[in-house]
Amino acid sequence: MSLPTREPAAWTVDRSHPDARLDTYLREHLPAVSRGAIQRLIESGAIRVNGAHAKVTQTPRLGDQIEVLWPEPVPAEAKAEEIPLNVLYEDDDLLVINKAPGLVVHPAVGHAEGTLVNALLHHCAGRLSGIGGVARPGIVHRLDKDTSGCLVVARHDAAHVALAGQFANRTLEKTYRALVCGDIKTQGGEIRAPILRHPSHRKRMAVGEGSGGRDAWTSYRVEERLKGATLVSATLHTGRTHQIRVHFLHIGHPLVGDGTYGKRANARLLEETGFQAARQMLHAWRLAFTHPSTGKRMNFEAPMPADFEAAAAALRG
Repeated sequence: MSLPTREPAAWTVDRSHPDARLDTYLREHLPAVSRGAIQRLIESGAIRVNGAHAKVTQTPRLGDQIEVLWPEPVPAEAKAEEIPLNVLYEDDDLLVINKAPGLVVHPAVGHAEGTLVNALLHHCAGRLSGIGGVARPGIVHRLDKDTSGCLVVARHDAAHVALAGQFANRTLEKTYRALVCGDIKTQGGEIRAPILRHPSHRKRMAVGEGSGGRDAWTSYRVEERLKGATLVSATLHTGRTHQIRVHFLHIGHPLVGDGTYGKRANARLLEETGFQAARQMLHAWRLAFTHPSTGKRMNFEAPMPADFEAAAAALRG
């Protein structure tokens, strides 16, 4: 299958999918494009099967010729802002940013300005991939507002799709460092527990089986034992929303400073040590992926931010 430049992408279905709708099939083949965007492309006539306008509900069959006519990019609605960025690497295809804690990734309700997207529009002079939509140009993945560290940004659509494919195929490596409440007894381990939307708190996630639950896998290693807390490195093998925060809560060790998932544990930590963090102590420490143009394996490491180092020092006593 071709990478989505502004030229049409076309391929032949290599086997029948009797139980799959076309939009579901396309979601697997175009991991950088959301299902909603795919459905809009189908409804607008931009996706064709055997030369005819496709239908969302039709079934992909062996030998079907699929063609995607990429629409022209819509100008970004966000405004370019001169916001300092810590750029770890940059070329014509992508950037790797060391995101500062407190920086929102893309505009949303309550954060129309001052986001990473606003900064990127200025830094890249608008030359970013359009697959993420007008609100998220260049954004292949995201970090929570209060999470710092490595984040890769695509400068054009072909790079976006190639990187998104590595996320989907789990060939992109992400390792975090975190301070968690309490003393983890083992030196390392695996957390395999499905994650779904919390049934009563819609802005939270939770571990649980059932409708909407998605496979989630985190491995971790203890780096240092502190007073009332543990410094760990954690590798994500899947990329679910709030995965590290939810998984460490699941094993009884929520993140230091996490007011959403760890209020009680952090209250105990404050009582025991006198220390209270202003944010969740989570840092995207290392990132590795294959460069979409050169095929070279790229490895990046973001230095620990000052507030994280200060937190660890305070908990060393």
